Amino acid sequence: MPPPPFFSLPFEKLPASLPIFPLPHAVVMPGCQLPLNIFEPRYLNLVFDAMAERRLIGMVQPELSASDEKALAIYKTGTAGRITFFNETTDNRLMIVLTGVSRFDLKEEIPTTQGYRRFQADWSRFRCDMEEDSVTEIERGNFLRQLRDYCDYKRLDIEWPVLEHVGVADLINRLTCVLPLEVAERQLLIEAVTLPERLKILSMLLRCETLESTADASRRH
Repeated sequence: MPPPPFFSLPFEKLPASLPIFPLPHAVVMPGCQLPLNIFEPRYLNLVFDAMAERRLIGMVQPELSASDEKALAIYKTGTAGRITFFNETTDNRLMIVLTGVSRFDLKEEIPTTQGYRRFQADWSRFRCDMEEDSVTEIERGNFLRQLRDYCDYKRLDIEWPVLEHVGVADLINRLTCVLPLEVAERQLLIEAVTLPERLKILSMLLRCETLESTADASRRH
């Protein structure tokens, strides 16, 4: 779901470029929240600069680990969040919370002198992040059954009565952020444009994991 209208930017006023924070598994899908503990000087610079602009930060997953930030390969689609909580600590750290706004595609890199990276941002594929999207009740029911099987296998504690009242878009976005997925699997969900596409991919990932566990159990017996 989109962030509250009073605080959100219209789609047409999303910025042409974003500061980028590359971090594996750090995803902030629309309407979700991501707490971050900022302590590196370059990312302190990033946060202060973002606060002076529209308070938007682009979270992008790295493809590979590298000691040199400039050599770090990153995926070309990320999630943008707005700083909605900001607190300074006595040991020179920043505690912030990002609230997801929209996904975006990275274009050309823009040189900076502050240590962090900035890219041109193309929002055009993800206008749907600021619009309502839906799936059928049958699709929702089938997905919830798959999710229950997956959570039983992973021994994840889920408040199912609460979950029954969460909209599918919010549910898929939250699961994209919090489920114990591989980086590449999480990226598949980030890059799938529509809600039905994301539902199909997440269903496939849950089903494969559950079937694999069933096959392993059969081999042991």
